[in-house]
Amino acid sequence: MISYPDIDPIAVSIGPIAVHWYGIMYLIGFAGAYLLGIYRAKRSNGLWTPEMVSDAIFYGAMGVIFGGRIGYILFYQFPAFIDNPLIMVRIWEGGMSFHGGLLGVIVALLFFARRYKKNLVDVTDFIAPFVPVGLGAGRLGNFIGGELWGKQTDVSWAMIFPNDPLQLARHPSQLYQFALEGVALFCILWFFSKKSKPRFCVSGMFLLCYGIFRILVEFVREPDAQIGYLAFGWVTQGQVLSLPMVVIGAGLVIYGFKMKVFPKH
Repeated sequence: MISYPDIDPIAVSIGPIAVHWYGIMYLIGFAGAYLLGIYRAKRSNGLWTPEMVSDAIFYGAMGVIFGGRIGYILFYQFPAFIDNPLIMVRIWEGGMSFHGGLLGVIVALLFFARRYKKNLVDVTDFIAPFVPVGLGAGRLGNFIGGELWGKQTDVSWAMIFPNDPLQLARHPSQLYQFALEGVALFCILWFFSKKSKPRFCVSGMFLLCYGIFRILVEFVREPDAQIGYLAFGWVTQGQVLSLPMVVIGAGLVIYGFKMKVFPKH
């Protein structure tokens, strides 16, 4: 078993103001996406400008924050929300959902696309390769915060997380997700999109690969206590929400290569 590197989740504390590592990881994710977007914009033959990239990241950030919170409440805390709708604004209690954030980003980028008179799919195709930077940073934030740990295991790299009331040796599933949703997904999308691809293909590849990676990790990740398993003693909410991503993503990739329509101004 490997000792958990018990890092203080608060990176900086000045009086009553505390800056958490999780928040810093969000900033790193947005900053990384911005820098990569600027790099790609310079090679877009005028399709993208630095101003567009900056605005797209801002719209995306708003979508992540609001969509992530709303999605978490609706997907994982709905009965509690029905009893007390005010839990929606209790952001200090934590709780963000990737799938809710994804829907929030799509809605936010729809407004961005209308503002700049772009096709929504052209926007998502451009932005998708940068998203894994934020996903990976977020999973590192989960690991530092000692949350969203995996199931009990006897593998040699198991860890005991300080916030675990049972103090069991568990899979460090946050690091698995960092490796898959962050590093692997970034490499796949970055090199896949290095040369111009038909419309829908990059967005579809993102949905397809993320969905597969998330479904796999859910097998070793502890399900949310308030939901548990949904069916067969192993199906989780995360898998149910990710399965449509796999189907839709595969369909978009096939459709994109079949239609062969490329991005336009």
